[in-house]
Amino acid sequence: MTRPAGVFDVRYEQDVAILRTIPQWITLALFLVFLAIVPQLFPSRFLLNVINMILIMIIAMHGLNILTGYAGQISVGHAAFMGVGAYACASFMTIWGLNFFISLPLAALTAGLVGILFGLPSLRLKGFYLAMATIAAQFIITAFFLHFRPDLFRGAAGMSIEPVRLGSIVFDTQEKLYYLIMPIAAVMTYFGQNLVRSRLGRAFVAIRDNDLAAEIMGISLFGYKLRAFFIGCFFAGTAGALNIAFRWTVRPDQYSLMDSIWMLGIIIIGGMGSILGGILGTVFIKVLDELVSALTPFLGRVLPPELASRIGASTGLVLFGLVVVLFLILEPRGLAHRWEILKGRFRHWPFTYGH
Repeated sequence: MTRPAGVFDVRYEQDVAILRTIPQWITLALFLVFLAIVPQLFPSRFLLNVINMILIMIIAMHGLNILTGYAGQISVGHAAFMGVGAYACASFMTIWGLNFFISLPLAALTAGLVGILFGLPSLRLKGFYLAMATIAAQFIITAFFLHFRPDLFRGAAGMSIEPVRLGSIVFDTQEKLYYLIMPIAAVMTYFGQNLVRSRLGRAFVAIRDNDLAAEIMGISLFGYKLRAFFIGCFFAGTAGALNIAFRWTVRPDQYSLMDSIWMLGIIIIGGMGSILGGILGTVFIKVLDELVSALTPFLGRVLPPELASRIGASTGLVLFGLVVVLFLILEPRGLAHRWEILKGRFRHWPFTYGH
């Protein structure tokens, strides 16, 4: 990575540090202050609702990026593991009577263990075949919550919880939910960024790039692949638990195969193998989704009713598919790579081609 002029690394700690200069520390501090006052800057309930959904999805995307982007284990059932976290959290709270802040890590751990179970085929399978195995996990998990023990999981009706409480604080508004979700999203982002820069993260990348060479180097494929599934599903379970705190209810249809496909599209757009890519891709797709929702009423006014209803129902899917194809062709490394190019040009300005 390029350094600003006059900045040198004289210790190993400086070389591996994420933040190396005083301006970078100041920027981080200002960004944290910005996060703390977001509800005051955007008091609209609608905007806070969108921001909360983005933060929850960012956590799930970090998990999928670690599993697929860094470790190279294609998962087309990530939404189902979010569902495991949501159902586990609801079960711990309603059946066991536990507090949400105890249920949250237990739900994430449960999702991680289920991820290990469905990650077992990864020793023998890779690529398309592993993708099919994770699709099977999607259907198995959804069918499990839909048909197994309807007296506990309530079948198609799903499970519900009371608003999350912390002492006298009740997280029953979008502003309060933001202060519940945002710190967890920040911690999980920090954890994910440091994990991929550790020995474990380097092992994931080695397996992704060439698993045979990684095995010759002494990396246990089976052990590290299962760790990747555990960590990726741990993130998904955390997002699922926060999602039920956000929605107060969980149903099997909330975590469908289409949602899992959308998640893969998000990391393609944001940039696979990049923590920043998960953030940028989530924000991009959510903003696009909201723009499509705002465009639908306009189509209803200018087009014949029958045509407008058909186009309105499919506009989001068509645009999403088109955007994914365009990124695969024009920018396969995603928005994160484009951001790195932009930063490089800014650092080397006015020498545009210095990067």
